[in-house]
Amino acid sequence: MDISQFDFHLPKELIAQSPSRSRSASRLLVLDRATGEITHEKFNAVLQHLKKGDALVLNNTKVFKARLWGHRVSGGKVEIFLVRRPDATVSEEWEALVSPSRRVHVGERVMFDDQLGIVVGANLAPGRRLVQFDSKSSFHRILSTFGHVPLPHYINRPDEAGDLRRYQTVFADKTKVGAVAAPTAGFHFTKSLLEEIAAKGVKIAFVTLNVGPGTFKPVKTDRIEDHLVDPEFAELSPETAQRLNSVRKSGGRVFAVGTTSVRTLESAKIVNGEIQPFSEMVNLYIRPGFKFRIVNHIITNFHLPKSSLLILVSSFAGRERILDAYRSAIENGYHFYSYGDAMLIL
Repeated sequence: MDISQFDFHLPKELIAQSPSRSRSASRLLVLDRATGEITHEKFNAVLQHLKKGDALVLNNTKVFKARLWGHRVSGGKVEIFLVRRPDATVSEEWEALVSPSRRVHVGERVMFDDQLGIVVGANLAPGRRLVQFDSKSSFHRILSTFGHVPLPHYINRPDEAGDLRRYQTVFADKTKVGAVAAPTAGFHFTKSLLEEIAAKGVKIAFVTLNVGPGTFKPVKTDRIEDHLVDPEFAELSPETAQRLNSVRKSGGRVFAVGTTSVRTLESAKIVNGEIQPFSEMVNLYIRPGFKFRIVNHIITNFHLPKSSLLILVSSFAGRERILDAYRSAIENGYHFYSYGDAMLIL
């Protein structure tokens, strides 16, 4: 398929630059993928679409202050955007996007103050380098003192103190730190809403996918089949597998919150009808023709034109249905992208 089929025009004023005043006060567009019917609700009405015995699956990854600005010893500003650790057991070594990469030599030191700095190492890919912190303690000191919330490129402002709380879900697990982009569909859930959902008899389950910068990577190939999705670490625990298997056996439905939860769930192996736990790097690219084995409904935000995420939701609901829903959202003044409103695909 040609990537042009996944394009749409979005007025700039509909790109949310800040979060809503309260999380669950966001708007919710509900799309029935069978009939194409579209309704407009407030997000907390999602409770009415969940039934006793269903499962709500959330990505509990935690975003860290991955963006750093330092300077070369010889002068010149350098941006370091931490991506992931090549070895999860070594906190001092990271893969990072370095800009301007060509001007920073292998072995050169980038400083954040008179004492704290990092060494920029080998080229891994265009713009991507290996960087080395002096120690585990210096890593934590640099991030806590100089780190910035890694807001997406379409939010045209510096990060603020409030972003540290709002560019994060309320259920982010401090033991699951590793995301450099947030699972934004989860932003709309408050602790009280989650308590109401659990009280209704809905089983809440967690997966982990450490969202990387590739989540914003546009599809630059003419044919969507030629695009490659960047690998990210994902985990589906034995506890979550057991909970989901129980729900499925009893006839319950699986609601996945966000495309990251969808990709984690659909990356799992199914043996004799049972979802299997796993913990590994995944690069599942969901495009039209994909057979969804686990996910029945998706709660998601609105996605960028010509993106793998737009292709994913189009694979679930149909390209025409999704583009119709996006047109309706635009006509009704919905806010788009990370801090924007939400969509429920039934």
